[in-house]
This record gives sequence, C-alpha cells and structure tokens, in this order.
Amino acid sequence: MLEGLFQPTHLIIVLVIALFIFGPKKLPELGQGLGKGIRSFKDSMRQATEEPEKVEQPAPPPSESVKQ
Repeated sequence: MLEGLFQPTHLIIVLVIALFIFGPKKLPELGQGLGKGIRSFKDSMRQATEEPEKVEQPAPPPSESVKQ
C-alpha cells in the first residue's frame, strides 16, 4: 500500500503543493519549527533512555524545640 509513497516525484509534488499553500515566505519558518520540534523530541527521548541522575532530597527543616 505504501511501497511507492516516498518516490522522488511524489515528494516533489508534495513540496510544490506546500509551496502554493503556505507561500515562499512562510515555508522556511514552518521547516524551522518542524526541525526544532523533532530535535526537542529526540533530546527528550535520549534523556528518558539515559540513566536518571540521583536527585538529592532536601533535608527536612530542623524541628523547633520549645524552651522552657
């Protein structure tokens, strides 16, 4: 079903249609946003697979003793 979907001619047609819809000024901005989103997703996936760092628990506040 999807064997021939990513042939160069199909990709060129999709890019031309995107150029007509969004225009030449908006297309680089959309590409940049998509790139940042993918990069952020990769970074978060990499952090999730790495060994989590030890998180130090803050010391409980000292209890106040009542002086009499």
